[in-house]
Amino acid sequence: MDTPPTNDSKVEEYDFPAILEQIHEEVQEHLDKGEVADYIPALAEVPKSKFGMALAMLDGDVYTVGDAEDYFSIQSISKVYSLTMALDCIGADLWKRCGREPSGNSFNSLVQLEHENGIPRNPFINAGALVVADVLAKHFDDPKQAMLDFVRARAGDDSIESDPEVKKSEAEHGHRNAALVHFMRSFDNIDSAVEDVLDVYYHHCSLRMHCADLARSFLYLANRGQCRHSDCQVINPERAKRINALMLTCGTYDAAGDFAFHVGLPAKSGVGGGIVGVIPHVAAISVWSPGLDSKGNSLAGGIALDRFTQLTGLSVF
Repeated sequence: MDTPPTNDSKVEEYDFPAILEQIHEEVQEHLDKGEVADYIPALAEVPKSKFGMALAMLDGDVYTVGDAEDYFSIQSISKVYSLTMALDCIGADLWKRCGREPSGNSFNSLVQLEHENGIPRNPFINAGALVVADVLAKHFDDPKQAMLDFVRARAGDDSIESDPEVKKSEAEHGHRNAALVHFMRSFDNIDSAVEDVLDVYYHHCSLRMHCADLARSFLYLANRGQCRHSDCQVINPERAKRINALMLTCGTYDAAGDFAFHVGLPAKSGVGGGIVGVIPHVAAISVWSPGLDSKGNSLAGGIALDRFTQLTGLSVF
C-alpha cells in the first residue's frame, strides 16, 4: 500500500512559533469567558486565565506557547486512549455493544440510553466510555497500570500519573455515571462489577498531562497508527482512520458538527479545558483553556484551533 503524501512542502512554509504567538495574543480577550467545570470540585479551582498550546510534528519538532507545560486533568480526552486499547482487546466486537453515531444529546444523558436499549450512541459519551472501561476491566489484570503504560509510551513521558484528588472528587460526585453503569448492566451490556468499571473510568479521566505531552501522545493517529516515540505500530492504519472519523463526528460532545464546521480537524475535548486535534500525516495539536462553553468544550481553545486552521490551511477539508 502506498504511503499518503505528507504535504511537507506546504508545512515548511509556516513559521509555527510566530503563528502560535499570534493566536496566544488573540485569545487573551476570551480567557475570562466561559465557566470552569464546577460540578467536579477539583476542577473548579483552576484559574480561567490559563492558556497553553502545543503542536507536535511527525518529524519530532514540538512548538509550544503559553502554559503548554502546565499539567491539567485531561478528562474525556482519555477516552481516545481507552478506545484504542479496547479495540486492540476485542476488535469489531466492541460495536455490538456501542454505536458510532453522534449523540445530539448531553454527554451524560440517561434518556437516550433508555430509548436505545442500553446501547450507547458512541464511545466518547460517558455511557460509551463506561462500556469501553468495562472491556478494559475484563481484559487486563491491572487495567489502570495498563492505561498508564499506554499513555506514557505514546507521550514519551514516564512521569504521567492519575491525579488522586481529581479521581476522588469525581467518584464522590459521579452519581449519574454510576446510574449509567447500573442501567446498562440491566441490559446485560456490562460484564464487570459496577465499582470496577467506575474505578477504571475515573482513573483514566483523572490523568494529568500538559499540552506538549498530549500533542505527542496523539501522533500515532496522525501517523497511520504508528507511534513516533516507540516506533511501535499501535494500531493498524484502517483502525487509526476510524478512530479519527469518530473524533471528527463525536469527539466534541454534542457540538461536533459546529466544531468540524469551524476547525475541520478530528479532535477530542475534555471538561478540564483541553482539546487535542489530529492533522493526518502532518502533526497533532493540543490546546488548554479551562473556561468552557455551554457544550462543555474549551471556549478559548476552540477559537485558538479555528484560528490555527485559518492561518495555516491545515485541516482535513
